[in-house]
Amino acid sequence: MRRLSLACGLALVVLAFAAASRVSDTREGQVAEVVTLLGGLAGIGLLTYAFASRPRATRSSSSSTSPVTRTPALGGRQRSSRDLVLGAGGVVLAMCLLAGLALSGGLLWAAFGLALLVPMIAGSLYLCLRFLRANP
Repeated sequence: MRRLSLACGLALVVLAFAAASRVSDTREGQVAEVVTLLGGLAGIGLLTYAFASRPRATRSSSSSTSPVTRTPALGGRQRSSRDLVLGAGGVVLAMCLLAGLALSGGLLWAAFGLALLVPMIAGSLYLCLRFLRANP
């Protein structure tokens, strides 16, 4: 499945770049631009899945005879300090970027930057909170 999504994602991104040359200032050009952007978005999504998904664990004949070991739940295991460092670094980086936008572009650009950085800030805060909850 990963190879299929990698191939489809690459094909969609290549088609999106090729279709970008046909965009013009007409109604058909505007439709082509939307199709190009959506195709590129789908291609990037498939490429992200292809590179970020984990391969499935396969059962072999030797694993059926071995005892089953259970791993602790995600909340029950110790988290490394790497989670806290990455999370705090992400929050600090986001604040530096927003401060730079506010100083150079004004509050409106800072608001646009905040809208773009919300996923990064949320992920960074999640890493910090996950570390703090796992390590009291």
